[in-house]
Amino acid sequence: MVNAPPTAADIDAAAKVLAPYAVRTPLLTSPALDALTGARVYLKAEVLQRTGSFKFRGAFNKLSSIPENMRAAGVVAFSSGNHAQGVAAAAQILGMPATIIMPADAPASKIARTKGYGAEVVLYDRYTEDREKISRDICDKRGATLVPPFDDPKIIAGQGTVGREIAEDLIALNVTPNIISAPASGGGLMAGIAIATRAKFPNVTLMTAEPDGFDDHARSFAAGKREAHSHKGKTICDALMATIPGEITFAVNSKRVARGVTATDAEVGKAVAFAFREFKLVVEPGGAVPLAALMQRRMDAKGKTVVIVLSGGNVDADLFAQLIEQNP
Repeated sequence: MVNAPPTAADIDAAAKVLAPYAVRTPLLTSPALDALTGARVYLKAEVLQRTGSFKFRGAFNKLSSIPENMRAAGVVAFSSGNHAQGVAAAAQILGMPATIIMPADAPASKIARTKGYGAEVVLYDRYTEDREKISRDICDKRGATLVPPFDDPKIIAGQGTVGREIAEDLIALNVTPNIISAPASGGGLMAGIAIATRAKFPNVTLMTAEPDGFDDHARSFAAGKREAHSHKGKTICDALMATIPGEITFAVNSKRVARGVTATDAEVGKAVAFAFREFKLVVEPGGAVPLAALMQRRMDAKGKTVVIVLSGGNVDADLFAQLIEQNP
């Protein structure tokens, strides 16, 4: 079955593909964060990953799987920024042309960095145009390969190497996690983490984290089926604005993830500032949502061991400075 979810063995294979290219990001701790939350907290710093987010992992694993005779036609992807950069960087390494469909209101830094990796960027209006149709049309004209942002077994397996590293590092420390939480847009990161970590820690509680109002995963877990959120506004968490979980990702997460938590933009801003001051890390708002939910006690974390994935650090300098200033 082409669209069957990946297995732990697929994630192991992805880890071998990625080993020469991806950064093995650290697990960071802080006595101040432990004291604030009453938990033993480990932060998986994917902000230090190549291109500044976990998305490089899935993109490189997917592009590496494309047969040699199809590579010259290139790849097409649609993304608000982090998947865009991951695909563009992977294509540059593998010598493949890349076209990225990006919303016109994406952070300027993400657009500039995507172009910097040599990709062609096509801008669209996220409120009036269909990015998937634009992508399919380009693929049809050029014979290019579409690289989905999350709902693809190779993408999920690549993202699952985040969970594989978490499990390996915790086992080396002789630590068993009670909770692992990661940001969710389409759900690919959490799906990969769920497969990888449940293979080692069958009793761990997994939680997605989303911006307040953009809680399609939380809604879907509660309903037992995929449900879209109904929010029509904006959030500073531009990386987490998917309207509904992916089909493959939800098939994985619905069986393994306990529930979803949320945080408001104001709470996320506090988490961004905390990560900067305490860890000297630049975390984009979308990457800080699970940390915000933990800091606001949305998780039953007191006395427990918690792993929080900081999924990305691609934030415009002006917004970052504003959030730091607003949260002294």
